[in-house]
Amino acid sequence: MTIVIKFGSGLVVDERLEARSEALDARAREIAALRTAGERICVVSSGAIALGLPLLGLTRRPAAMPKLQAASALGQPRLHAAWAEALAAHGLHAAQVLLTGDDVDRRASYVNVRNTVVELLDLGVVPVVNENDATATDEISFGDNDALAAHVAVLLHARLLVLLTEVEGVFTGPPGGEGSELLPDGRDASAAEFGAGSALGRGGMESKVRAAEIAAAAGVTTVIAGGHGASVLEPVAAGSASGTWFAGSETRAPAFKLWLRHAVRPIARVAVDDGARRALVEGGASLLAVGVTAVEGAFVRCDAVELVDASGEPFAKGLAAVAAHEVTGRNEVVHRDRLALY
Repeated sequence: MTIVIKFGSGLVVDERLEARSEALDARAREIAALRTAGERICVVSSGAIALGLPLLGLTRRPAAMPKLQAASALGQPRLHAAWAEALAAHGLHAAQVLLTGDDVDRRASYVNVRNTVVELLDLGVVPVVNENDATATDEISFGDNDALAAHVAVLLHARLLVLLTEVEGVFTGPPGGEGSELLPDGRDASAAEFGAGSALGRGGMESKVRAAEIAAAAGVTTVIAGGHGASVLEPVAAGSASGTWFAGSETRAPAFKLWLRHAVRPIARVAVDDGARRALVEGGASLLAVGVTAVEGAFVRCDAVELVDASGEPFAKGLAAVAAHEVTGRNEVVHRDRLALY
């Protein structure tokens, strides 16, 4: 079985913008122990931009995209070297895997990514995944590594996604604040007050909860837990650690449906009437043009479109069987086998 573990920048990089060698060694020791116990481990690690900042003469994360991309390009080798050294000390090899949203958005590349990472896991290698910030644009980025980790966990059909952070989990208020309590059950996470991300990273607790909900809906049990201490991963893998746990859905959709629902970005919206919505949701039917009331945006055959009901609420996503200008008469707009309900 596979465990995907995401490390935030603050767990990987210290205040001097250097890799936390001792912390990485502690986690690598646990990863090696889990591998010996039969677990396959995939790491998703932030920290490239933070490690690249000193090489640009900066101390804080810049706002300008070119500088962010330059910092990532400079810092990514430092990040991978830190992980490779830590894992090698415990007899493990690290493989670098850099992804953009476009890599999971297209079905062929999605399958190729999965095959590559699975092969690395089969070989006993630890894939260290990060977003390819040096080339990613807003249109093809994941937004943060929490979302990337969720996509990787879904892609690998992981048994567990671990989102490690600098606090113990999701709290009802600011951690350490008066009356603030840890929420052990992810179903209560909506009661939390979310703060901003750290100065080094772009994700915050809200992005972790969103990522946890995506993975859990795809059948992957997820925990948001603290990443500091001598023993972190082994208690989590055993299900005995504190943190905020999101139970994975008992029903797991086919791989194609999971990809369509969670990985593909729709480029247009198709509004349908109440009858068409019922036929799709309750009857498992295909969407015919007769049930379409409006089309927002241009698309061609095989583009992803989001379906919305009469009130504008999205309820499904599918791959178009026709182009936008061909949505007339009784044309089949989305076939039921290429449709995923939310």
